[in-house]
Amino acid sequence: MQNSVVLINTFEVPQGKEAETLAAWQKLRDFLKTQPGYISTRLHQNMAPNGKYHFVNVARWRSAEEFKAATAKMHQALPDNKPEGVTASPGLFKVIESDMTYGFGRRGGK
Repeated sequence: MQNSVVLINTFEVPQGKEAETLAAWQKLRDFLKTQPGYISTRLHQNMAPNGKYHFVNVARWRSAEEFKAATAKMHQALPDNKPEGVTASPGLFKVIESDMTYGFGRRGGK
């Protein structure tokens, strides 16, 4: 997974649009899961009721190219899947340091 990338996408969600936003995100996630290069995703919900970002999505992709191809297909297949008033701010990142081993690493605390 040396060339893998991470999508970090923050969502500003108007009050009362949380359920609609979650349903829209799930629909997009279900589409993207079928695309080449998809590894995993996690959606986080802000615990602070007045936090700027209500949801933060963190997804792993095998490469930036596969991510871009998948999202281009997604925009064609699901063009109107964004709830009114929701602002998404996606960014693609590469990991430069990590203490996660992704299944390869220490056992028994050593």
